[in-house]
Amino acid sequence: MAVSGRVAVVTGAARGIGAATTMALIAAGWSVLAVDCVADDSALPYPMATEADLDDVVAQGRVLAGDSGRIHRYRADVRDCDALQAAVDEAQRRWGRMDAGVACAGVIAGGVPLWEMPEAQEQAVLDVNLGGVISLARAVIPALLRQPEPRSGRFLAVASAAATSGLPMLAAYCAAKAGVAGLIRALAVELGGTGVTANAVSPGSTDTPILAESARLYDLSGPTAFAAQQPIGRLLDPREIAAALAFLASPAASGITGAVLPVDGGLAL
Repeated sequence: MAVSGRVAVVTGAARGIGAATTMALIAAGWSVLAVDCVADDSALPYPMATEADLDDVVAQGRVLAGDSGRIHRYRADVRDCDALQAAVDEAQRRWGRMDAGVACAGVIAGGVPLWEMPEAQEQAVLDVNLGGVISLARAVIPALLRQPEPRSGRFLAVASAAATSGLPMLAAYCAAKAGVAGLIRALAVELGGTGVTANAVSPGSTDTPILAESARLYDLSGPTAFAAQQPIGRLLDPREIAAALAFLASPAASGITGAVLPVDGGLAL
């Protein structure tokens, strides 16, 4: 699936699935603008990724790319449409084209029934997990459509097994991820015939900071407590999710659009 000369913007790139996806694309020959807000949110009760996290991803990417200038960092909050537009513009300025937008940024909150959840937490979950995907789509899809025909652009997002499962005390998160799945299906139809596809990956319990926070919300001993829920009997590694996203970004996935691909260790069975 090696690709040469293609350009992607990846959000949530400082850690977890976003960081792993950035590395997977770099390994496949892409140039990547690694985007993250790298700032805590007063509405959310756990720490976000840091400047150091994003710097570390970029440093690893430069080693992987042979320090060829194929990875750069960009600070932006996915809730800020203007900031995401500026990120897309920056990627095009650096590399002269745009081939994929990959929406990996996500947060979680809950731990109580929806009607008891602080409104600020609810809004953050909806605005980042769904609104952030919409904002990236609004910024990057016009750039994908400006590529000359025959086009092969990709819009990708991270959904969740929570999109199809009712998880108690995570109602806002479930609603946002279900929204991502619906958005991807609608975009696939809207993009029909353009050469640009829209797909998502739906992870199960993956070893990320979001899962660690989920364990805290459920008062569990740690994220490994979720492993027994998955038929494979273990947590997923972020690199397994990233591999699926890299495949969907590749020419090999040219016939796939509107799909929400489960990479969930069988959790949804």
